[in-house]
Amino acid sequence: MTHSEENYLKAIFHLNKGGAKAVSTNALAGQMDTKPSSVTDMIRRLAEKGVVHYKKYQGVSLTEKGSRLALSVIRKHRLWEVFLVEKLSFNWDEVHEIAEQLEHIKSEQLIDRLDELLGFPQFDPHGDPIPTKDGSLPSGDKQLLSNMPLHSKGICVGVKDSSSAFLKFLDKNNIALGHRIELLEKEEFDNSVFVKVNDAPMHLSYQIASNLYVKKI
Repeated sequence: MTHSEENYLKAIFHLNKGGAKAVSTNALAGQMDTKPSSVTDMIRRLAEKGVVHYKKYQGVSLTEKGSRLALSVIRKHRLWEVFLVEKLSFNWDEVHEIAEQLEHIKSEQLIDRLDELLGFPQFDPHGDPIPTKDGSLPSGDKQLLSNMPLHSKGICVGVKDSSSAFLKFLDKNNIALGHRIELLEKEEFDNSVFVKVNDAPMHLSYQIASNLYVKKI
């Protein structure tokens, strides 16, 4: 598989959230930032390799083989993100682009050694689950802060938006994975929230609250 082909498999996996539902070529074109005609050409190549199912006007989905390959790339990406943060002291907003390059390394022995070195982590620095070598995903009991009941308490366990701008905002406001969050008030007008993060009171917009994953405690 070429790097581009692996990127397409990963994109299809993310768009259908790991399920069997077909993804439209337009949605895939948007995800890959390319023309639908280019997507169609790539999908035909992938279908010839037996990694996707494709029917004209019905969309594309991963075969069992394609799903395994997509999960392998995602596993590498997220393990490298852990390595960059824990071992090389990168900030969590800096690692995605670097991991995009490292995820295409073919050596399974290297990735197995990396997994062992890191202590077999289950989640990456953004709280996303890391697939195991056999392709299974650890379960995570989490919900968005915006959906939590009033006066509930939880631990920040992930982000829905992993953009550099959002992660920098969180750093600026001292919000990180593992921090305790208590939901004190919800504003009916704009759905913004008033919370305590590690006992520090702050006001968060609905956009922020709807991009923070919390595990209730």
